[in-house]
Amino acid sequence: MKAKSRILSARRLALLAGAAGLSAVVLLGANLAPGTSRFSLPGIAFAQNMQRPVGFADIVEKVKPAVISVRVKVDAGAKMMGFEGNSPFPPNSQMERFFRHFGLPEGAFPDEQQQRAPRNRLVTGQGSGFFITADGYAVTNNHVVDKADTVEITTDEGKTYSAKVIGTDSRTDLALIKVEGHSDFPHVVFADHAPRIGDWVLAVGNPFGLGGTVTAGIVSARGRDIGAGPYDDFIQIDAPVNKGNSGGPTFDVDGNVIGVNTAIFSPSGGSVGIAFAIPASTVNSVVAQLKDRGSVTRGWIGVQIQPVTAEIADSIGLKKAEGALVADPQANGPAAKAGIEAGDVITAVNGTSVRDARDLARQIGSMAPGATANLSVWRKGAEKSFSIVLGELPNQREAHAMTPDSSAPSGSNLPRLGLTLAPAGQVAGSGSEGVVITKVDPDGIASEHGLQTGDVILDVGGKKVANPADVRTALSEAQKDGKRSILMRVKSGDGSKFVALRLGRG
Repeated sequence: MKAKSRILSARRLALLAGAAGLSAVVLLGANLAPGTSRFSLPGIAFAQNMQRPVGFADIVEKVKPAVISVRVKVDAGAKMMGFEGNSPFPPNSQMERFFRHFGLPEGAFPDEQQQRAPRNRLVTGQGSGFFITADGYAVTNNHVVDKADTVEITTDEGKTYSAKVIGTDSRTDLALIKVEGHSDFPHVVFADHAPRIGDWVLAVGNPFGLGGTVTAGIVSARGRDIGAGPYDDFIQIDAPVNKGNSGGPTFDVDGNVIGVNTAIFSPSGGSVGIAFAIPASTVNSVVAQLKDRGSVTRGWIGVQIQPVTAEIADSIGLKKAEGALVADPQANGPAAKAGIEAGDVITAVNGTSVRDARDLARQIGSMAPGATANLSVWRKGAEKSFSIVLGELPNQREAHAMTPDSSAPSGSNLPRLGLTLAPAGQVAGSGSEGVVITKVDPDGIASEHGLQTGDVILDVGGKKVANPADVRTALSEAQKDGKRSILMRVKSGDGSKFVALRLGRG
């Protein structure tokens, strides 16, 4: 058996060597002397050398002088990073793991002993950044400089300068800073096209405060949503990017910036080789506004939107689960004024297809307030067009959860869905429209789709409902029509959403 294994291994090696040797012959065009082996060792070595990737030293030499270390001092008290001494994310959640190990100042996530410590001390944090102009404008992350008392940068040459924050944008986690009084800083430019999956990239930054270091990897994905905000559109990079690289640039092989490092996936507490960068196109747009006015304004149409699932698409007659479903147009918002209704699916903006709800937010957010957007909309089985003048995105509103009255009536059961319902007007705090859910069977269909006690069903199958009987009637009509699912518009807290419930189970 061992002999057979050795023969097999030798055969495999021979096949590989044969392929390499053949390549060498083709490249060299050499004549083979009589009696000489076709697959000579020098030929194999030459072919292997030709296949080795070219090093990155020339690129690094070109771009590294523009990369800086960003050092901040932040009040460790209630002011610090807006955290008031606590993490803004659930303990051990994905987002806490992203940011705990990627550039926040030490102490941003304090342990119990730190929380008992005096809160008037300063905490020092380190991140990275890079110059984009010779006169000292530099880009970094918002979470690196947010609420900083002082900002100090150190160049690749070891020189230290004070910097001021020109503007920040929390929604994209970007910040623009400036060093005054100089006009000869080495700087880099943004790439004018998006990288392809599989492209080589270099991440340069200041991990662990060690000074400028370089890591290499490839673009492994684009358009990643990591739950950081409504405009998530990250480039995923498979490279060993570490704590302290926040705000540092990622370069293509031409030395152009393709993204700004902002987060890593870190289930173990250290780098596992997966990092996320803000695309250059987003950075360029945001930085231009920060430089011009110190803040960022975005277009706004005034709708609550949600993804189109396969079940929702099936229930409204869409061939593909694409587009953004309008759960609720806000009163007096641009969309409502233009005639957009709840239940509409926005499928394109100015002729560009909308993949999902997040894609719509990005497309509208990239446009300036006052601009006109032409929306393609799917409504009740037909395509319609609407022209909307964009408003300005207001500050985010805080949503308040609705708590149902424990003295609510028992309501009417819908065992098919696993729901107990009552008219909303009979349940304190539920409003006057629709039917409130007073009980949810944890093993029922409705529970599987996330419906909860206190939610209010407003529409079923496109028709308003006022009592449990209306819901039963809508379900029966949908089954008679042979539908596999039915669409419900549900109010939950201060917002509303559509839920497509299966009708296949009794």
